[in-house]
This record gives sequence, C-alpha cells and structure tokens, in this order.
Amino acid sequence: MLERTNAPHTDTKILSFAVPHDMVEKVLSAMHSYGLREENESIPWREAFRTVSDEDIPGRYLRGARYRENLTQRQLSEMTGITVPHLSAMENGKRPIGKKNARLLADALNIDPRRLLDV
Repeated sequence: MLERTNAPHTDTKILSFAVPHDMVEKVLSAMHSYGLREENESIPWREAFRTVSDEDIPGRYLRGARYRENLTQRQLSEMTGITVPHLSAMENGKRPIGKKNARLLADALNIDPRRLLDV
C-alpha cells in the first residue's frame, strides 16, 4: 500500500537554468535582489547523487547511453541479440551486465564497455 510521505523541509533549493547570453547580467541582478547566493565550487558527483548505489550505476549508464542514441529497448535488443526483458533488468540494476554483454552493448551504443561493468 502506498502512503503519502512528506519531503524534508529545507531552507534553500539548488537551481540550474539556461539564460540567453545577453540577459545573464540582468537576470543575475534581479535574482541577487531576492537573495541569490552563487556558489561555483564543484562537488564530487557521488556526493550530489548519494541515493545512487554502486550497483545502480552501470544500469543507469546503459539507459542514458541508449537514450542518447535515441534507441528503444527493442531496437537495442535487435542490434545486440540481448532480449528486451534482460535489457530492462540490466537498466534497472536487477541483472548484472557481464563482460560479453558489455562488449555487445558498447559496440551498439558507441561507448567504452568498462562503463557498463560494476564499479
């Protein structure tokens, strides 16, 4: 049974957005008047995405690469010979990708096969 949960309250939100180059100063000026605080320090991606476990990373990378190539799971299945249910399970972290499949997928998606293996 699903239950409603409340998100934790925070004082700030982190935003990222695109603005036409000639409007940057005007937009920043307006936002500063509302209390905008700019921080240019980068943080490690693992710190930014703490909820992503090591087991989930290869599957998320696979899904992202497939999306980038504008392929459906069925199309990728036809290109690699890996069944759609297996691709789905790999993308959802429920099935390991393995070296053989990593090579097949990497060739089809134009990526380094090491990215698809467990970290």
